[in-house]
Amino acid sequence: MRPASDTSPVIDAHHHLWDPAARAYPWLDPVAHAPIHRPYTPADLRQQAAAHDVSATVLVQTVATAEETAGFLATAHASAGLVAGVVGWADLTAPELTLPDDPLLVGVRHQAEDEPDPRWLVRADVRRSLAALGARGLAYDVLVRAPQRQAALECVRALDEVWFVLDHAGKPAIAAGEWEPWATWIAEAAACPNTVCKLSGLVTEAPWHSWTADGLRPYAEHVLAAFGADRVLFGSDWPVCELAGGYAAVRALTDDLLGGCTATERAAVLGGTALRVYGLDGCALDGLDGIDLHRSDTG
Repeated sequence: MRPASDTSPVIDAHHHLWDPAARAYPWLDPVAHAPIHRPYTPADLRQQAAAHDVSATVLVQTVATAEETAGFLATAHASAGLVAGVVGWADLTAPELTLPDDPLLVGVRHQAEDEPDPRWLVRADVRRSLAALGARGLAYDVLVRAPQRQAALECVRALDEVWFVLDHAGKPAIAAGEWEPWATWIAEAAACPNTVCKLSGLVTEAPWHSWTADGLRPYAEHVLAAFGADRVLFGSDWPVCELAGGYAAVRALTDDLLGGCTATERAAVLGGTALRVYGLDGCALDGLDGIDLHRSDTG
């Protein structure tokens, strides 16, 4: 739990909801992911948010369907402000980018890590759609692993009018001991001012049942040093994080990893960056004094 003196609102900038009985999730293996192969509902989210002092959230896509995005937007509107934004899905290879006209749509994500072509992100049609996304003031969440990182970097450099949000710090293969080339890639991505990074998903890239805060600290410290706190966002990656300890463990880990930050830096990671990059409305702003909540010229 947060230190008692820290009253800044917390925005969970990365979580999901799903129901395996209602939709197929190709990545959600019923055996390997048995502990989370069940419905996770808005009521479950509200319980977690209340238990962990989360003021608002960003609900992120899980499958490549417009129907899920429509459902997520309906969930957000019915959430009484808890789900402050939705990162949905759109077909970036279509001749024309089609998006819902909804103020709660704050970004788009496609699971580029699952594309057979590791250079999918630099396809001409995808880049055209990403440029259109930026023109609408929406962010793009980058979900990649090692094979797609170079293309992601080229994409970020070519489209400086788009906010790019690196999910799960680019998924370093922590369990396999990866440091390089991930660390250099993070530094190169951070050199692009239109890019921010989610401090999320580290526990499931590490050994699920034996990770420690000290083992994850070098990765978090490298992200914070490269991007600066005002370009880093907290995300629980719930309910995926249930595979490696759950929401409480991730919140406690995040507080530990931010232990060396100032109050202003903590406020940025825990809320201010998400407010600015995703353009969230309806969130409690108390405690965010001193943080620039306006989009930069690169966004």
